[in-house]
Amino acid sequence: MEGLAQRSIGLKALTQDIDTTTTGGRLIFTVFGAIAEFEREIIRERTRVGLDAARTRGRKGGRSRALAEKDLKQARALLADPEITVEDVARRLGVGSSTLYRYLPAARQTAQELEQLEH
Repeated sequence: MEGLAQRSIGLKALTQDIDTTTTGGRLIFTVFGAIAEFEREIIRERTRVGLDAARTRGRKGGRSRALAEKDLKQARALLADPEITVEDVARRLGVGSSTLYRYLPAARQTAQELEQLEH
């Protein structure tokens, strides 16, 4: 809003009775902005308290792993066979190829080496 005010540009909301070209409109706009900032801070604080409480109960946040260690072992074993592609292994494990590459970066190198041998 300050940037607009410096260029002598006002805001007039037609559905709400706000007009920043007037003193009263600027006051209302400032109050609404302060209330919105207050609400954001409350949400942030409650979220932080909730996460801390969950951590003390032993809970971990975030998404669960897409591939368990047994899946990774199976993927490594399958990828040892040059006839089986990364895409085949990913499909068999029910994940995307990019997920498999993220867990097994060496799979990308193997796939690239195979492509070079074919060409």
